[in-house]
Amino acid sequence: MGPRLRVVVTAVWVVTIVATLIPPTTAAQVATSSESPPRTPWGVPDLQGIWNNATTTPLQRPAELAGQEFFTHEEVADRDARVGDARNTDRSPRAGDPGTYNEFWWERGRTVANNRTSLIVDPADGRLPSLTPEGQRRADLRARTRRARGPYDSFEDRPLAERCLIYRGVPAFPTGYNNNYHIVQTPGYVAILQEHIHSVRLIPLDGRPHVTPGVRQWLGDSRARWEGETLVVETTNFNDHALIRGFNGDLGDALHVVEQFTRVDADRIDYRFSVTDTATWTRPWSGSLPLTRLQGLMYEYACHEGNYALGNVLAGARAQERAPR
Repeated sequence: MGPRLRVVVTAVWVVTIVATLIPPTTAAQVATSSESPPRTPWGVPDLQGIWNNATTTPLQRPAELAGQEFFTHEEVADRDARVGDARNTDRSPRAGDPGTYNEFWWERGRTVANNRTSLIVDPADGRLPSLTPEGQRRADLRARTRRARGPYDSFEDRPLAERCLIYRGVPAFPTGYNNNYHIVQTPGYVAILQEHIHSVRLIPLDGRPHVTPGVRQWLGDSRARWEGETLVVETTNFNDHALIRGFNGDLGDALHVVEQFTRVDADRIDYRFSVTDTATWTRPWSGSLPLTRLQGLMYEYACHEGNYALGNVLAGARAQERAPR
């Protein structure tokens, strides 16, 4: 068992043990519309359970919706119907096309519950801020490297998700499936297990400082605190593999993320985030993405360590290079 696999197994084991220490009556607490959200036996808001953030609302506001921050309810109904039809893959395959997953396997969600036209709420235009000169330089270098090497030159050119290393960064945004999060609490820790590639964030609440600046991690180093009814999670110490889905550039070591989790009722957590990276963007940006309670169990996403199919992917690329043009 490799060092990284031991870390993941240990983290999952810790989450499992923490879950067994929580009294069943606590884990089963459900608030009704007439009462405040449930609290843990030690008095803080109870965020525990399985939550889903699937949505078709994009990170950035589309150009055709410039100046429109919210949809009307009628526009939401029309949009969900059109987007659902456009993304439906449950159709007869074309000749020679083996087809793809039918709709049973997708988990795209709908427009976010607050009817926003983008997940970004600041800047007001719903778009990522402009890149700094350094951010633009890194983005250009990345693009030139991709053009020179191609996406199939080496396993290092394939996405981290395809290599079963990391799929969602911090903050985590939804994709077509596996948009589920299992939150477990103790007085001293909050654990967040993400279904996709089963990454675990084990976040202390005891006020300890972040690790030293020389320690850099893909998901950064998180510390949490309570501010009234809101759990605030501050994450620093990202490495140069840090990932924010929806942004295709390279991030800098200055990346700093603050997340806010507020339980607003039995079935929803108001999740907000702010991102600062002075080496990448000219200003901070922030957004909102509600989490909805998911009934039932969350099953393991068994991504293979290293993804053995990569050998076939790269061999296919070499075969294409040898084929006559």
